Amino acid sequence: MSVVTISEGSHSKGKEVAEKVAERLGYSCVSRDLLLESSEQFKTPEFLMIRGIHDSPYGFERFSSGKEKYVAYIRVAILRRLREDNVVYHGLAGHHFVRGIGHVLKVRIIADLKDRIQEEMSKKNASPEQARIVIEKNDEAKRNWGLHLYGIDVRDAQLYDMTLRIRKLRVNEVVDLIVHTLASPRFRTTPESKKKMDDLWLAAEVEAGLVEVFPRAKTEVDGGNVTVSIEGPAEATERITEKARRLLEHLTAVRELRVAVNPTR
Repeated sequence: MSVVTISEGSHSKGKEVAEKVAERLGYSCVSRDLLLESSEQFKTPEFLMIRGIHDSPYGFERFSSGKEKYVAYIRVAILRRLREDNVVYHGLAGHHFVRGIGHVLKVRIIADLKDRIQEEMSKKNASPEQARIVIEKNDEAKRNWGLHLYGIDVRDAQLYDMTLRIRKLRVNEVVDLIVHTLASPRFRTTPESKKKMDDLWLAAEVEAGLVEVFPRAKTEVDGGNVTVSIEGPAEATERITEKARRLLEHLTAVRELRVAVNPTR
């Protein structure tokens, strides 16, 4: 059992690679449908979920609760599916949320700009210059998003286990390399890596449950034992603690909840 995340720039064949890897392995392949799940669960229009990932990290702040709310919801949906194992995830932010999980193979697919321009031209009936501008704008938006939220550059090869270039290598050859690599014992799910994934998922559920009221709450999870740190006035400790407990009472995976209120200055 294992998980594959596939990241790419636009028109780099990542979706095709993801679908073929999933077919070869008998895994489920998920992407945009996770936005729909988040949209329905948290009653947030899907277009806002999409903009929460793709828009400029600064322009998005005009929406209530800022960008963090939509990212929290998407993070929950992604981790909820990835913890099931035997999944290929292609699309938004997957590799950001599973750093340090041993049974996840993180792949970056790249392609030459001229090939990507040709793809955009054929799909949108655009001129070469129009296609180039669209691609470069999309790439820069994704890069700014990663830098703004996590302080990382999505183009940094150190974020991935494999970076594969579609050109001399064709799609089927890239699929072969991914499937071969995934056969290594180091990418198999272990009890330890499963616990890490479960802890990440539960932390995401907790923070999504709190984000409307406590958008800057920080969570630590250890096997169902949850510690939430919230900033607030010392005199409001009891009220904040009770409110947090009510917001999280639906999470049956929480065995023990500790709320730490850090006094604001």
